[in-house]
Amino acid sequence: MNSIDKDLLAQVADLHSVPQGSYNIRKNGESVGRASDSDIEIVSKKDKQGIDIYVRKNVKNKSVHLPVIVTQSGFEDLVYNDFYIESGADVVIVAGCGIHNSGDKTSTHNGIHTFHLAKNAKIKYVEKHLGLGNGTGGKVLNPVTKIIMKEGSVCEMETVQLGGVTYSNRKTNAKLGKGAKLVIKEKILTTDKQEAKTEFKVELLGDGSSVEVVSRSVAKGESKQKFVSKIVGDAECFGHVECDGIVLDKAQVVSVPEIEAKNVDASLVHEAAIGKIAGEQLVKLMSLGLTKEEAEAKIIKGYLN
Repeated sequence: MNSIDKDLLAQVADLHSVPQGSYNIRKNGESVGRASDSDIEIVSKKDKQGIDIYVRKNVKNKSVHLPVIVTQSGFEDLVYNDFYIESGADVVIVAGCGIHNSGDKTSTHNGIHTFHLAKNAKIKYVEKHLGLGNGTGGKVLNPVTKIIMKEGSVCEMETVQLGGVTYSNRKTNAKLGKGAKLVIKEKILTTDKQEAKTEFKVELLGDGSSVEVVSRSVAKGESKQKFVSKIVGDAECFGHVECDGIVLDKAQVVSVPEIEAKNVDASLVHEAAIGKIAGEQLVKLMSLGLTKEEAEAKIIKGYLN
């Protein structure tokens, strides 16, 4: 791998060398490195581009890395990944995609991930997206995530888009069984004329199921963001969605909430707050010797951490 490849992998997957345990590294539509074992097995699909990941029963204290990098201008990537997490397993899954485009054609990665969590399975899923390169071509990322959660399973997702992505449309659909718990934490930064759209639909189908979605975003320049969420409670359940956004310059942020209670014991809450950086925060930091731009950058960094 060259220096560009290594830089992308470091930023989207925190990889500075070959990872321990199971991994699959994909570059420009091809697998360029893979390892698996009897605890976490990675198998290529036979009917389309993508892999099946099998995490065996009661496997704990292990991780799997599945980064994707695109470095070819004009390349269009589509991959299907299915995760089968057996009962009692508890693992960390690190994914993410980095696009480095130095040309004038749009490069695209579409990742369709489906998670099948068995009874009492638990995962932490980390996905980072990044766009780099000085070319005029677009850097487009359209991830689709489907989550099917059986009784007592737990899924914690951290999705991050912190720079350089021209356009993204992130779609997440989840169905939760009895006692299942889903936590989603999202962070998005857009600048210039970039656009980002997020769509969540979560169905709480089992008694004791719960979901918490926290989205934090910063829109700068003339960028646009749209956050759409729908929580359906069809059992004794709890759902909470929180969308906070900071708008700078001529940017736009839209939040579209929808909550649907189909059971008398469903408790669903949505909160949204969109505004500018508080003036007193800027004044305080500027009084310490920072310029306005430096103060804004520090506030944004702290907000998105």
